[in-house]
Amino acid sequence: MVTDETRKSMSKSPPSLDQLPKLIPRRHPPPPSNPLPVPETPLLPPLPDKSKLSYSHPSRRILSPKDHTSFLQSPTYNLLVAFVFSLSESVRNIPVSEVKVENTSETVKTVLRVLDEVEAVVKDNPPEDQEGSRFGNKGFRNFLDALGPKHATWHRGLGITDAAAIEETSAYFLQSFGNRTRIDYGSGHELNFVVWLLCLYQVSLLPTSTFPSLVLHVFTRYLSLMRLIQSTYYLEPAGSHGVWGLDDYQFLPFLFGSSQLISHPFIRPLSIHQALVLEEYGKDYLYLGQVAFVNSVKNVDGLRWHSPMLDDISSAKNWTKVEGGMRRMFVKEVLGKLPVMQHFLFGSLVPAAAGMSREEDVGAPSEEQETEGGEVVVMRDGMKHVHQNNSWGDCCGIKVPSSIGAAQEMKKRMGGEGLRRVPFD
Repeated sequence: MVTDETRKSMSKSPPSLDQLPKLIPRRHPPPPSNPLPVPETPLLPPLPDKSKLSYSHPSRRILSPKDHTSFLQSPTYNLLVAFVFSLSESVRNIPVSEVKVENTSETVKTVLRVLDEVEAVVKDNPPEDQEGSRFGNKGFRNFLDALGPKHATWHRGLGITDAAAIEETSAYFLQSFGNRTRIDYGSGHELNFVVWLLCLYQVSLLPTSTFPSLVLHVFTRYLSLMRLIQSTYYLEPAGSHGVWGLDDYQFLPFLFGSSQLISHPFIRPLSIHQALVLEEYGKDYLYLGQVAFVNSVKNVDGLRWHSPMLDDISSAKNWTKVEGGMRRMFVKEVLGKLPVMQHFLFGSLVPAAAGMSREEDVGAPSEEQETEGGEVVVMRDGMKHVHQNNSWGDCCGIKVPSSIGAAQEMKKRMGGEGLRRVPFD
């Protein structure tokens, strides 16, 4: 039954649209911006006066958090950042195939021959039979011992004649293949190889004009050599974060490789999920080549399962974002981490800051005198603290087996079959 009140309300005119509340469309909140600015490339300082250099055997000087802070505020820190970022900028938008080996300098060609000879030493020193163990193979020590009588000749071939200069530069070279005691390898050893190139730059053997060749030919040759060494001797990852790390062993291929791809017309960060792109362009672009290698040595199929950080990075809008993130990671996760930098060596070409500790002052053994366990003594709050740096990049962790070793052993058992798929795929 319709009442009088209902008739009155129905006879009223509808409310004006202006009186209705304004509708605001729902939008996803923008992602939080990174508070850390993208590190810029410092200017490379003038080359040192060779007549005033007093060469010395490099030693560890970052033996406490205070030493690490001093390093981060030192000219040597700026030198390392400037050199690495200058290498990265030198290959911006340049594929490997664009720089021909025959057009490089004689010094670069000699460095490549040295790496070829190192590979021959690997083949002359096969791994020991460890009955299926996935941990570091002790045959790696035989390989390093075999480099001992050869490295001085190789450095003389590069044009370094002073015995003290050979001793200083070769220390970085010998430390760039992994740790003899722990039989492990990580971004700190990769950094040693770049510092070896920096030493050759400091003594005027590698001018800035060689930088593209150093990345696209020398560093890529070093990468292929390290993949052979890792698969031969099952080097354990130094400071591995498991699936939550960028890569068990390397970092710089992602920095250099993202710089190569910044203005690429069709390869996007998401393209790393396309097997055809990795196969077609992996040899020309370091980032893609490293992702392809990571895929090949894991025992499950799919980046989101074995490398979720790489999977997350692939959602970036463009390669400029990726390259900026890699710069942040280099200064924060490599140079900025005490467990990585406590093994860094300082000499006259890469000098320590004034006031940094010396190994003899705190009773710490040198890198070559480490015990079987691979412990490293650092000073914290005036007391000695022992780091067992073969695991999580902090300290005192358990040993982590080689992911490459695990994949190799699984393929042996499965007769060379492909990677297993996770059942949720």
